[in-house]
Amino acid sequence: MIKLTLRNIFARKLRLVMSGIAVVIGVAFLSGVLVFSNGLSTTFDGIINGSAPDGLVRVQDAAEFSAGEGGVPTQTLPPAAVEELEALPEVARADGDVEGFGMNLLAADGTLVGGTGAPTLAFNYHDGPNMAGEQILLLESGRWPEGTDEIVLDEGAAENGDYSLGDEVQLLAPYGELERTATLVGTAEFNGGGTAGATLLIFSTEGAQEIFLGGKDAFTRVALTAEEGVSQEELAAAAEKVIPAGFESVTGDEFAEEQQDVVGTFLDVIKTFLLIFAAIAIIVGAFIILNTFSILVAQRTRELALLRALGASRQQVTRSVMLEAFVLAVVASTIGIALGWVLARGLAALFRAIGLDIAGNALDLTPSAVLVSYAVGVLVTVAAAYFPSRRAGKSAPIEAMRADVAPERRSMRRRVAIGGVLLAAGAAIAVYGLVAEKNGALWVGIGGAVWILTLAVISPIVGYPLLVATRWLFTRLFGTPGRLAGENALRDPRRTGATASALMIGLALVSTIGVIAASFNATIDDAVDEDFAADFLVQSNTFLPFSPAIGDSFEEIEGVEVVSRQQWAAAKLDGDTEYVAGNDEAFDSIYELDMVEGTQQVSGAEAVIDEDMAEEHGLDVGDPLELSFPGGKKLELEVVGIHTGQEVTAGISIPLDQLAEAGIARQDSAISIMLEPGADAAAVGEALDDAAKPVPIVGVYDKEEFADSVRGQVNQLLYMIYGLLALAIVIAVFGIVNTLGLSVFERTREIGLLRAVGMSRTKLRRMITLESVTIAVLGAVLGMALGTVVGIMLRATLDDLTSLGLPLTQLVVFLVIAVVVGVLAAIAPAVRASRMNVLEAIATE
Repeated sequence: MIKLTLRNIFARKLRLVMSGIAVVIGVAFLSGVLVFSNGLSTTFDGIINGSAPDGLVRVQDAAEFSAGEGGVPTQTLPPAAVEELEALPEVARADGDVEGFGMNLLAADGTLVGGTGAPTLAFNYHDGPNMAGEQILLLESGRWPEGTDEIVLDEGAAENGDYSLGDEVQLLAPYGELERTATLVGTAEFNGGGTAGATLLIFSTEGAQEIFLGGKDAFTRVALTAEEGVSQEELAAAAEKVIPAGFESVTGDEFAEEQQDVVGTFLDVIKTFLLIFAAIAIIVGAFIILNTFSILVAQRTRELALLRALGASRQQVTRSVMLEAFVLAVVASTIGIALGWVLARGLAALFRAIGLDIAGNALDLTPSAVLVSYAVGVLVTVAAAYFPSRRAGKSAPIEAMRADVAPERRSMRRRVAIGGVLLAAGAAIAVYGLVAEKNGALWVGIGGAVWILTLAVISPIVGYPLLVATRWLFTRLFGTPGRLAGENALRDPRRTGATASALMIGLALVSTIGVIAASFNATIDDAVDEDFAADFLVQSNTFLPFSPAIGDSFEEIEGVEVVSRQQWAAAKLDGDTEYVAGNDEAFDSIYELDMVEGTQQVSGAEAVIDEDMAEEHGLDVGDPLELSFPGGKKLELEVVGIHTGQEVTAGISIPLDQLAEAGIARQDSAISIMLEPGADAAAVGEALDDAAKPVPIVGVYDKEEFADSVRGQVNQLLYMIYGLLALAIVIAVFGIVNTLGLSVFERTREIGLLRAVGMSRTKLRRMITLESVTIAVLGAVLGMALGTVVGIMLRATLDDLTSLGLPLTQLVVFLVIAVVVGVLAAIAPAVRASRMNVLEAIATE
């Protein structure tokens, strides 16, 4: 039986190739994601472990706040503190670090380098070692900076900025003097992993102190190297006894673990995001494998029955079909794993384009990636072939003696009953998600997944009216070829529905995402209309705070009446990290908050909060509010007002000068501008754009431009998701090609008779093309309808999406794409059918 099975497999090479493509694509994407994910982790682990010293003295609670985004603390350590640390018997050396957040590099042509992916890291150079006793930085060319006006860049930044050694590098500083220059004297990278796309700006200690500390001889943290035989814990404990208040000492392992946790959260999002699409591709491929083996078993009924008549048992016939599936899975998975290795490099190139660079030597096929890919590819394929193989084993020996064997069509009542129960269960889960206080979107998503998979199984029943309607339409439009195409689709609704299911799953997900994206854009439009009271808004393109000097230049423009500054920072409230907006006095002259109680005007130690913040922390007007900041700094405030919550400020709003009291360096997160009465908005807007042009880190927006910019960011993510979901649609195309190809083979004699009675090759090709379009339209309509319903329900569970948007234009485009998919999928089968020899086709049994 084994020899016969293998002979059957390789006797039908074309079927083997077509059947295996779905497995190849699914496994390739899974393997590629696993290799890429391992490369991500390896790259960042190398950088983190290669840059962590034995111990670190830093601002107290620094790990609790996001550096840069949450505000930069102003606490520093004097040189005397570094000397005291170095004098400890447990310390071999102590090196003062000066870190700068918010620094930006401009290219030679004035454009921004980096800023859209990995961060820009600015710091001083010293030769202190890491935990392994190696250099933290590796010099690639030139020398290290010595003067206050010298700089070292990473090689990627130098190349992207079009800089060579000796060139004057353009910089934008986060504080003080905005535009600066420095001479490029070298290039370097982290020891242990390149830069992962980060932009490195390395200064001398004096140069970093001048830029980030206003020339003050001090340090933001101290890197400690332990004496031989001293553990990291002993090192940290010794340092803790001499460091000043507001600082803490941590071990290198603790610091590395913190960094890995922060990076790990970001990497887990990317990995999960990609693995979801790999799972979708595999599920879609499983439907195609199931359909393919069902067709193959139906076509080989006589052959399998003959084996039974010659003495093969049911188990042997079943195992024979399962062995075919196993061999197919192993071959296809092997090819898929190899392609996955190539795909991982493609993913790395894609992420490199958006600023996240993965080390090429980290993108290797690991044993775990190979084993997981093989396991998934084989298990999914064999599982999909299980039911067809059982059906094969039931072939009665008497069927081998019949001249014409028609496969038995069982009633679909049981399928309808089970499908109805599952649809009801999915509806119950989704409805629970609508009323649940927590994780509503998750429950709706689970209910939607149950719907999608159930509908994929019962699509022959649900889609039957649509098939009838399509037959009627094609008959009216195309005559006999259209009617025959419709009849062919209706002849075996199970096969048609199973083939359409692959496309249905992809378009259901695409439609769901489309509704969410459209609702997000509608919410943004409504929020901008309601809350955008300023004539112009200035924000950073990198979502990081920027130098107040930028706002100073706007105040001098003719026609500008009010310039309101806002700075965001992170603080701890009852142990939770919350964002705080520091608003200047001009804020109230531009924005009017929807107050529930109290006043929006704050001064001194006062705060205004939104309703959610009040409810979450049990606060009311008149209650005290204690906020904790890095370095042990605290603000004792009083709640003077509660508002409904608006996008123009944070959940907690305080006077801008209070952030300085909390030890946060002065920067701007947003600037709101009002014009003088009668001022020419277009002319002033042009002047603002001209003023901002030398500073590409910020953008100047009027109401429409701001809404467009936010929609543009949403659409970028949307297009990326569509691109990944296109993988499922590509697999679905191969599924339709495969089904049609097998169907043409099955109907060889019938096609010969049609040609014999006068059907032209053109009409024959048209008939098969219309059959393909029918399948594609069935999958598209079912998928879009279900995806739209799930998207609407998901939107209802997301509090941030206050408006519903329906992507009607996109849905029409999806339908057109489905028709195009049907036409493309029919090309090969239609050409093959039209080229059949009429006499040979008629003689085929």
